[in-house]
Amino acid sequence: MSTKILITGITGFVGSHMADFLLEKKEVHVYGLKRWNLSRLRNIRHLLDNGRVTLLDCDITDPIGTRDVIEKIRPDKIFHFAAESFVSPSWLHPSHYMDVNYKGTVNLLDALRQAKINPRFHIAGSGEEYGEIHESELPITEKTVLRPVNPYAVSKVAQDLIGYVYHKSYGMNVIRTRSFNHEGPRRDRVFGIPSYAWQIARIEAGKQPPVVYTGHLDDKRNFTHVRDLVEAYWLAMELCEPGEPYVIGSENPENIHTFGEVLNQLIAMSTVKNIDIQTNPEFVRPTAVPRLIGDKTKFYNLTGWEPKIGFKKILEDTLEYWRDFVRKDLY
Repeated sequence: MSTKILITGITGFVGSHMADFLLEKKEVHVYGLKRWNLSRLRNIRHLLDNGRVTLLDCDITDPIGTRDVIEKIRPDKIFHFAAESFVSPSWLHPSHYMDVNYKGTVNLLDALRQAKINPRFHIAGSGEEYGEIHESELPITEKTVLRPVNPYAVSKVAQDLIGYVYHKSYGMNVIRTRSFNHEGPRRDRVFGIPSYAWQIARIEAGKQPPVVYTGHLDDKRNFTHVRDLVEAYWLAMELCEPGEPYVIGSENPENIHTFGEVLNQLIAMSTVKNIDIQTNPEFVRPTAVPRLIGDKTKFYNLTGWEPKIGFKKILEDTLEYWRDFVRKDLY
């Protein structure tokens, strides 16, 4: 009998890669939630004719619809990725971010309680929850103080902690991870690295002058390939203790860079060498997060997980994805 695994946000960046990862396993049937007439299907188009994937329309901000779809599937495991994940608009729409990220999670957890089932339920938290981190606090662990500095991060803290509340109050099998920056194909171009790669691809195709427009470039991050991350998420669901937080990232110096360093490496990979960099004030956020570098020791000691894909490959895969995107003129 197949294990029923639900992916909320299956049409997104991480959700689509999670589906690819799961379908490599036998005896698994994947269910995915998408918003009717709003979710873009390009990330999972290659899965649409797969008899092991079932897509269902559901807006997780609707408690009745969420309850109905949970009762229909009665999943064995849930990877919860449906979220508003782009930081910049959160200052303009803070209530909406709470509606999706916090209330949507509550709706899912309540739907499970009402259905009287207790699957392992993965909440994909964010390194952004830590926010204002001082140099002396690096690398970040599960015990580092949370100081969110943008509405998105606040909504993720709320989502993270309500998962803990449902675990403590009702014994629900909530798995809590806080992943740091992850990149690769399919991430939307509103984010930093995909934006740089998309612009470089357009420059190479003669569709944009040789200028890359950016926001703040001094912030430092550790980067993980999305394919490594979904493997970590699978291990988290298999091995992690419900209710406990787990940092997922890489303190390997090879994977730690400022966004400026990342952009310079992408330009070095381009077929066009004379590319200028200009700051666009619209891309500069009201508050910056200068440093987010996670310490995965707790997670590694439990799972043995290590990123396998190097930083150069992350950039190569991202740039090639956007080159193909521009060639096909998909925007």
